[in-house]
Amino acid sequence: MKLPDSARAVVIGGGVAGCSVAYHLARLGWREVVLVEQHELTEGTTWHSAGFVGQLRSTVTQTKMIMYSAGLYPELAELTGLDPGWRGVGGLRLATTPERVEESLRLAGAAETYGLGLEMLSGAQAAQLLPLLETADVRAALWLPGDGWLDPALLARALAAGAEKLGVRIFTGIRVTGLDVVDGRIAGVRLATAGERPSGEGGEPAGPEAEERSIEADVVVIAAGAASGRVGRLAGVDIPVVPIKHQYVVTEPFGVPPSAPTVRDPDNIVYFREEGGGILVGGYIRTPEIWDTPAPLAGPRTLFPADMPKFRESWDSATRRVPALGRTEIVKVVHGPEAFTPDGEFLLGETAVRGLWAAAGFCVHGLAAAGGVGKVMAEWIVDGSPEYDVFGMDLRRFGGHARSASWARAKALDSYSKYYDIVYPGEERTAARPLRRSPAWTRHVELEAAFGEKAGWERVNWFESNAAADGAEPDSGTPEGTAADGSARGPRPRGWAGRIWSPAVRAECLATRDAAGLFDQTSFAKLEVSGPRALARLQRACAAQLDRPVGSVVYTQLLNARGGVEADLTVTRLDDDRFRLVTGTAFGVHDAAWLRGHGLEVRDVTSAYACYCLWGPRALDILGSLSPDELTFGYMKAREIGVGNVPVLAQRVTFVGEFGWELYCPAEYGLTLWDALMEAGAPYGMRPAGYRAIDSMRLEKGYRVWGLDITPETTPLEAGLGFAVARDKDFLGRDALAEPVRRLCCLVLDDPAEVCLGGEPVRLNGEPASRVTSGGYGHRVDRSIAYAYLPAGTAPGTRVQVGVTGTWVDAAVAAEPLYDPASERVRRLPA
Repeated sequence: MKLPDSARAVVIGGGVAGCSVAYHLARLGWREVVLVEQHELTEGTTWHSAGFVGQLRSTVTQTKMIMYSAGLYPELAELTGLDPGWRGVGGLRLATTPERVEESLRLAGAAETYGLGLEMLSGAQAAQLLPLLETADVRAALWLPGDGWLDPALLARALAAGAEKLGVRIFTGIRVTGLDVVDGRIAGVRLATAGERPSGEGGEPAGPEAEERSIEADVVVIAAGAASGRVGRLAGVDIPVVPIKHQYVVTEPFGVPPSAPTVRDPDNIVYFREEGGGILVGGYIRTPEIWDTPAPLAGPRTLFPADMPKFRESWDSATRRVPALGRTEIVKVVHGPEAFTPDGEFLLGETAVRGLWAAAGFCVHGLAAAGGVGKVMAEWIVDGSPEYDVFGMDLRRFGGHARSASWARAKALDSYSKYYDIVYPGEERTAARPLRRSPAWTRHVELEAAFGEKAGWERVNWFESNAAADGAEPDSGTPEGTAADGSARGPRPRGWAGRIWSPAVRAECLATRDAAGLFDQTSFAKLEVSGPRALARLQRACAAQLDRPVGSVVYTQLLNARGGVEADLTVTRLDDDRFRLVTGTAFGVHDAAWLRGHGLEVRDVTSAYACYCLWGPRALDILGSLSPDELTFGYMKAREIGVGNVPVLAQRVTFVGEFGWELYCPAEYGLTLWDALMEAGAPYGMRPAGYRAIDSMRLEKGYRVWGLDITPETTPLEAGLGFAVARDKDFLGRDALAEPVRRLCCLVLDDPAEVCLGGEPVRLNGEPASRVTSGGYGHRVDRSIAYAYLPAGTAPGTRVQVGVTGTWVDAAVAAEPLYDPASERVRRLPA
């Protein structure tokens, strides 16, 4: 059978990801789906996968995707009659350090919220499950009975056969030579066939002779593994996949039973499982190497020469854990390319070319997630949004800086080399930094800023120069939680929450409460929409009423067809037909793409403007000393003013619950404006402050954060944001908004030294009920605060329990906001 001239969708790549995407598109009813593979199926990176399936991941979405994958295999077997290669032997995850035990306890708590069965074992109990193990140094082990491993060839064959049963046509021996783009949209795929050849499992012959062909298609999915970046460049788009060499070995048989569980020993950067009566051993080396080639996967079944010196650490760890390995021979070394990404997460979603999608960058665990990848990609393509919140995997989480090959490589190498390291909340990686900097960055350095990084931006977490300020916790000599004068103080949190911490954060919060804080929010993404139809189209996209006078600022959400929150932002009406939207630092590319997909012309002006936020009761005095203009305009209003010599757009908006403004100026004035504000604020007790203080104060006010408290899986009504929804106008997602059965609730923990970081399980009446969306310590109210979705009608005062690193902490549902419930400090002019 020859290639068709057109198709509804073309999937490029015949590994497990491509086959799964094709299968799920067909399962959702799409016909005329074509899959093309330049070699035989699986001959890129799938074929040499070690096949581990560990369901428990650091994010709920990845865990859901892998749990879905595990449930898919019986369905495939029933549909195709083929064995998908699933070996459900269970899995052990070992902990040999106190820090890893803490991580295991946190993971166990998260597993409860996912509905994922696991058990915490002792080292001796782990040895009972696999007597080969030496466990004298094992402090604890997680036992996950739903884990196992897959045979990559069998899984790919079953997915391909399932796809064909549903009408997908699969062609092997087809090389993609070009991608046709017309007016920013994919129009087709140019192909070169390799002549008559056996197609292998699940494929049709390519044709009687070599020829150049094209397929017209409105949807094309790049699932080409390590070659995805090269294929994307055919359409002028960047898919930051970095091929890295990854190695494992297989030993001779020595009586290991097929029922042996998989084992991960992250403290010793090694993993292993049974293979043919022996053991397959793999690991993540500390000095990884990029496969530096312009044409990755040009040949089938690419492997590199064995490099046992680099593998020595993992092999030595394995022989200590399984002493019998020291008496066995290695009979096979598999050293092949794996597709890694700058942050170690998948690359899914639509590219800058409309209709051109990517499903790539699976960082060694693509086989485990293959079913879930196919599910979310098909839903995304067919319905406009997937069931799960996949922003952490969305290709659009990266900005233009991802086009830099050197940046992507530095980040990917760092991610690989630390793959098994514990990642503490708030920990900052240093690879490829600094990159994007505010005009005031040099001043931040002088003030001893502790920087974090988001979307390439250097952002101040706190200023260590504030650590010794009045109001900061003393280093010693007083009981925990009290100041020298005996007044209530915020304690240093126990456990992980206190690992990356500074008393400067408290000082910045209290200075903002009592005088003023100056915050640099230049990194926040700024999008402009203009034109004669701008208002009408924004009205359709946004849930709130935007038809307000020029100078109005509106808080709103963008909803999907299910009523889920796709974006959370403010919209400022600059003129009758011109609007500026401000969204989170990492969300600009995503939000702009969503708006463009709904007919709006969007211009990203993030780098054109600096933004400093001046908040606190002395903010009016400080700004008034610099500006002769009227500053008493109302809350959620914007005005053009002069600040010293600098032209500024001042917006009466706050994210900390104090009076003040967001101050925007062209970037070239940014340093001048910062210096002017700092000088003017000093006599009033103003302090520069960072994002940790913002997060503390926004929790006290109940301000939601997209990606944590609100996501595409939650509606604004569930999140308590009904005030931002204009039910009397037409907007996307309105018809899906129903009376919620759950609501986001504020929790106050009884023990203020136990602080949530997000993901902790919540029990109501002793039963699993929810998980913490975000948490922290509120320094103005001296409370440990968390948010979680609970059944609608859960009243303030209701008692719950929160699992913090294996300890159940009592908490109470509280009326919100905890701080200034009438918002008088925000709306009224300071006395």
